[in-house]
Amino acid sequence: MPYFTSPVDGARLHYSDYGPSDGPVAVFVAGAYLGGEMWEYQTLPLAGEGYRCVGLDRRGHGRSDDVWSGYDLDSLADDLHGLLDHLDLRGATLIGHSVGSAEIVRCLTRHGDRRVARVALVAGIAPGVARTADNPDGWDPAVMRAGNAVFLRDRAAFFKDTGTLRDFFALHRPGNRVSAEYVGYLTDRCLVTTARASSAVQETVATVDLTSEVAKLDVPVLVVHGTHDVSAPLETTGRRTAALAPEATLKVYDDAGHGLFVTHAQRLVADLREFMAERPADRPRAAPPGDPARC
Repeated sequence: MPYFTSPVDGARLHYSDYGPSDGPVAVFVAGAYLGGEMWEYQTLPLAGEGYRCVGLDRRGHGRSDDVWSGYDLDSLADDLHGLLDHLDLRGATLIGHSVGSAEIVRCLTRHGDRRVARVALVAGIAPGVARTADNPDGWDPAVMRAGNAVFLRDRAAFFKDTGTLRDFFALHRPGNRVSAEYVGYLTDRCLVTTARASSAVQETVATVDLTSEVAKLDVPVLVVHGTHDVSAPLETTGRRTAALAPEATLKVYDDAGHGLFVTHAQRLVADLREFMAERPADRPRAAPPGDPARC
């Protein structure tokens, strides 16, 4: 099994490594509660086409060590950078879902983009879902923490709740279909993540404010977001990121929810493939601040 040692505290972290070792590199960072397995509908076809697809299991998630600490955003970003160093990756495309988007942004602003060519933020929480001066329409952090306490009383019930699953995949919207068997599988994978990791990541999400950091990104950024994402609302996350990042492209998926990596899997693969095939010179220069063309 491929593992590396976290530069933060020596925790043993698991990663997958699919495709040819000399192919263009895509590093996938999962959302909360899930490991690299959540990306199967992206990594398998892309690896089959010659891409090297690396997937990280966040600490306390998947097959990585069950540890108590290190769930602050700096440490999670350091873990991601540790993987890039461990594999000596160059010219990588970083692809993050939900909280994985925040880890990617912090990784770049904390460690630079020497190993990174571009990033794709898929249903990301960046720049942040909590209410701040820059995000007055965000959620009250106190309410978010109260929700975390309710979640901890019965994690299994939370993950198996039909309302939660309906909202996650936006199953009430046309064309969004997910089998009961797959839902059961994904629920089981969520429950592999430890109670400590689940709760600690939720606490971190309640404090994330990357407004100034997104504005400093110096690589091409693809923002993919659904119109019916209730976990990371489009207006306060996806559109804000696209407006802030100097070289961003926003792709909005009509009717998609937070789980668009499943419901819109083929479209996402096509958009990632197109994005990774672009050379820097192919991309338009960033428009001046405030220009609607930027997003």
